Amino acid sequence: MIESTHSSAERDEVRAVREAGRTSVLVIGAGINGISTFRDLALQGVDVVLVERGDFASGASSASSHMIHGGIRYLENGEFRLVRESVEERNGLLKIAPHYVKPLQTTIPIYSTFSGILAAPLRFLTHKSGKPQERGAFLIKVGLTIYDTFSRDGGMVPRHRFLGRKKSLAELPALDPNIKYTATYYDASMHDPERLALDVLQDGRAAHPGAIALNYVEAIGRDGDKVLLRDRESGTEFAVASDVVVNASGPWTDLTNDALGEVTRFMGGTKGSHIVLDHPELLEATRGREIFFEHSDGRIVLIYPLKGRVLVGTTDIDADPREVPVCTDEEVDYFFDLIHHVFPQITVSREQIVFNFSGIRPLPRHEDTAPGFVSRDYRIEVDDKGATPLVSLVGGKWTTFRALGESLSDVVLGLITRTRTVSTAGRAIGGGRDFPRTEKARRIWIQENLGGAGDRADGLLSRYGTRAAQVWEYIEQGADAPLAGGDLSTRELEWMVQNELVARLEDVILRRTSIAFTGNATAEVLDEIGDALAPLLGWDRDRHDAEIEQTRLLLNERHGLNISSRARG
Repeated sequence: MIESTHSSAERDEVRAVREAGRTSVLVIGAGINGISTFRDLALQGVDVVLVERGDFASGASSASSHMIHGGIRYLENGEFRLVRESVEERNGLLKIAPHYVKPLQTTIPIYSTFSGILAAPLRFLTHKSGKPQERGAFLIKVGLTIYDTFSRDGGMVPRHRFLGRKKSLAELPALDPNIKYTATYYDASMHDPERLALDVLQDGRAAHPGAIALNYVEAIGRDGDKVLLRDRESGTEFAVASDVVVNASGPWTDLTNDALGEVTRFMGGTKGSHIVLDHPELLEATRGREIFFEHSDGRIVLIYPLKGRVLVGTTDIDADPREVPVCTDEEVDYFFDLIHHVFPQITVSREQIVFNFSGIRPLPRHEDTAPGFVSRDYRIEVDDKGATPLVSLVGGKWTTFRALGESLSDVVLGLITRTRTVSTAGRAIGGGRDFPRTEKARRIWIQENLGGAGDRADGLLSRYGTRAAQVWEYIEQGADAPLAGGDLSTRELEWMVQNELVARLEDVILRRTSIAFTGNATAEVLDEIGDALAPLLGWDRDRHDAEIEQTRLLLNERHGLNISSRARG
């Protein structure tokens, strides 16, 4: 995260926490699991402060494959509990967060019938990869049959189906003609992970007045029952006492514990990178499906359409959390090889990459276990030897965030001798409440709630879910002008600043909108949105110029863009 070069005035939320000096629970780390725990505790009426050294969901949670899935390959690791929980949570999220979580038809191209049968039992028993082999039809059939027993949710999700070469190519004619079969099943896509995380956060903030969330505030030390914090926007340092400290900082859990004076070696994350392509031919070739398979090197590969682009990933490489993860040229070459492997007649070039991203998965320390076989499950470590219990989350994945937040919250409630009063199971998230699920219902909802929005209605409903009604009501109350080619507007930006804790230009470009993801972050757009943000956030000229330049450098250095610096008068 690039540091601010100009301090702003102390923010109201920071001032409130600093002046109170105490809360019941302090949660460090506002990725999706820290946010989920924050919401769960807030719903129980617990005073809780959530702090994040960057923006909300700006670390590992922003670098996901945009999938909500049961994890069919976890079956090979023997992680049946995790698969069952994952598919239950996937099915639940399709119901409680339908504005961001959508059914995703997924097809696996298969090149052999029996490949991998001899190696699979060894992998199952030892979690060591041996010589990498692609799975054949027999193994995939067994896995999908088991998967169906976990995931169908009373028949709502269709069973998997197998097709031979001829029928497979009739459905997906651009596929490699050398395939022998395809297997097709259903999982789910997550269209806007950062906005889903923000929706969960907003639900927590609204649930209890003692629930306060702070971005750009980092934990820098501990003194007895107090954690020392620094507001990275104002430079203010202050201490907060609590009854319990929760460390939910993902791949940085050990580093956070070190800062708090505790030496732990829980984590062993791996880097995963992705590229986003503006490639109409490849987009058409997917026919709206995710193409998902295991490459010959044992790594999982996905190619799927999202927001009019094609997302391609991912890698699985041991990584040091002290280093900033970036997508390398070697990884891009690897992705291009994968695309050629699946769609041999489609040409891809670097000029078609409009965005890339890379993050570190919050995996447990795994010694000699191959990265692809490291458990994706989570565990909770409690250190109650000090003045204040320290609870560390080890592991965790996007799909299970609701259940994980509830489990972690239960541990905390036990430590502060409180009992659960509310469950989040089946509880709609933010703009998923009363979300229209059919095209007819969608048209009716838009007419009743966004009647004057015209061409913007679909975009507002997609970005906010049913919260769009509140946003549109605000937009209508003042003079509005388009920004970023119509993807945003001045009044909508004002609403984001007032309601979504925007602190920096990058928050808008990368996380409150899809401007960067879809390749629409240009020098002109950065200037335009920076100009509009400056008066809303009280930036002087130095801070204004620094925000634009830092966001430009961030996009170039971390996300593979090539935005030139513009001379400004």
